[in-house]
Amino acid sequence: MDEVPAETTSGEPEAPREPTGLRRFFRRLASSKAELEAEELQKSTGEEGATPISDCQQRRRARVAGTLRTVTLRPRGGAPALEAELYDGTDVINLVWLGRRKIAGIEPGRRLCAEGLVSVQDGRKVIFNPRYELRGAA
Repeated sequence: MDEVPAETTSGEPEAPREPTGLRRFFRRLASSKAELEAEELQKSTGEEGATPISDCQQRRRARVAGTLRTVTLRPRGGAPALEAELYDGTDVINLVWLGRRKIAGIEPGRRLCAEGLVSVQDGRKVIFNPRYELRGAA
């Protein structure tokens, strides 16, 4: 049965509430660990004022936040390039630092916020040489 949002005294619909008590317990019990982690990441991304990666558009500046899944060194055009895959619970985006072999603090499991111009290469979202801020470990 669909729930109809209650109206406030001003006539506007109330925002949907977080499930509490038994509903929350059963939802957490029935959800997989990956779903719960994705939900937590989405919530923390919103708190940091970042754009969900799934909403990022090509050729637009975006601020994204999430957890680094992988960090690899891949040469691009003969020059070193450090690539990191950032996941925020909605999608992934590759962060690429050209000319870098290693950056202190950029490691799998680390949370960070990154900002830059989003482009799409081979069907994947990419930000080259992003401005970034390290956060605590995930």
